[in-house]
Amino acid sequence: MVVDYAGGRTGMARLLDSAEVEVSVSYRTFGIVDESCRQETHTPDALEGSWVQVARGMVYLQCPSAVIRARLRLESWSTTPPPDQAQWSGSEEVEMELPSGVLEVHELTGGREGAVIVLPSPGRYRLRLHWALNPETGPFYSPFKDGPAVVETPSGHEQKLAGVDEFCLGQLWRLSSTPG
Repeated sequence: MVVDYAGGRTGMARLLDSAEVEVSVSYRTFGIVDESCRQETHTPDALEGSWVQVARGMVYLQCPSAVIRARLRLESWSTTPPPDQAQWSGSEEVEMELPSGVLEVHELTGGREGAVIVLPSPGRYRLRLHWALNPETGPFYSPFKDGPAVVETPSGHEQKLAGVDEFCLGQLWRLSSTPG
């Protein structure tokens, strides 16, 4: 049995769907956006020193300025996926409302790509983001003035980092709509 973040029993997690896309990073960021939020003009909120900005239907990942090309793998899960045991440059988890469940990638200077992944249903989701930086194209410096100067580039992601500066893994699962 897998236990979700709220402590409830959820059954065995199954990977439902996945998609991989290359992303052009501009202004040190790129986004994953619900297609229903195409016309939204607000800026997602970020906690001080957070790599992730979240708003209704959108999440943006902050990147070191040396990151120009990234590879993003999105995974849809039936419930909380098992923890990833790999070493990463960074990881964060956020909750977000996804009004349509159809996700696109938003490149700030390149616009939106069409649907990258379609989730089982609209609703409230948990998103776990992991990212690894390519030691061959670094060094990479934190975008935060109070953060560590150089960001770690652990090994173990060489194949995923081939031809890009950063690899991001985004795992999504729907949160229960019933009170627990």
